[in-house]
Amino acid sequence: MTNRDLVIVGSRSSPLSIAQTGEVVSVLQKSCPKTEFRTVYMTTMGDRKKDTPLDSLERGIFAKEIEIALLDGIIDIAVHSAKDLTSELPEGLVVGAMPTRSDPRDVLVNRWGVCLEELPKDATLGTSSPRRVAQIKAIRPDINVVPIRGNVGTRLDKVKVGTYDGVVLAAAGLLRIGRQKEVSEFLPIDIFTPDVGQGALAVQTRSDEVQILKMLEAVNDSATSFEVGLERSFLSQFGSGCNVPVSAYAKIDSDGVGVSAMAATPDGTCISRISLRLNENNFVDAGRVVASKLLHSGADKIIYDN
Repeated sequence: MTNRDLVIVGSRSSPLSIAQTGEVVSVLQKSCPKTEFRTVYMTTMGDRKKDTPLDSLERGIFAKEIEIALLDGIIDIAVHSAKDLTSELPEGLVVGAMPTRSDPRDVLVNRWGVCLEELPKDATLGTSSPRRVAQIKAIRPDINVVPIRGNVGTRLDKVKVGTYDGVVLAAAGLLRIGRQKEVSEFLPIDIFTPDVGQGALAVQTRSDEVQILKMLEAVNDSATSFEVGLERSFLSQFGSGCNVPVSAYAKIDSDGVGVSAMAATPDGTCISRISLRLNENNFVDAGRVVASKLLHSGADKIIYDN
């Protein structure tokens, strides 16, 4: 498939990132047995700013330095969580593949092992995602939601030792590190819209790497690529200046594409949701349609008045 003898893979150094990169490299190694895949683990600015609240960090801060390493030719491909990428990629880089998406849902883990509706009044949940904060407060305004940092394992351990009563995390992260038994509830997508790209991996490379792009076909799932492409197109319609939680989740089925989208005030007191079906063949156009529908549903008042 390729004449490359060596491919350098870039990844963050967290346990979850290592597991994700291992998934991709394993498939590539089977597809290209004569190529050596050597992984380089990197610490990004987002990893170093451990004391900075996540909601004050720009989207892409966990990928930027890895993308620079790609552009500089230090690495040949990079494996990211798709939700860590900005909606507009740096010039010269492309997403060459998206493997089959893992579970896109958010999960609740708590010391009582109960669902969100059953949590005691004034329970304390940890999350640094404005999207999660808004949706938690929309369902349970009596819950205390406080910032939390650290990798998936660290956050789970903070519940075990009683620092927090519970945490809300991405299901895919727990699945990939083998800690799904700790989940108290998988939060339904119709009341808890996932982040754009959640559960998906994005394998990035330089746009002129013809051989590597051909190689990456072995790990690409066309349905996932379309779904996440639609979600990213949706998000790009709101620009970097949008300061309220907005998100969309797309799923291809036999009848087309089902999409749910939301916008909310940061405190969850006002939330707008839509669900629709599309037959668009172009994910960029489909994302634009979803953004327009959400705005016309009343979300424009949430997005532009806050």
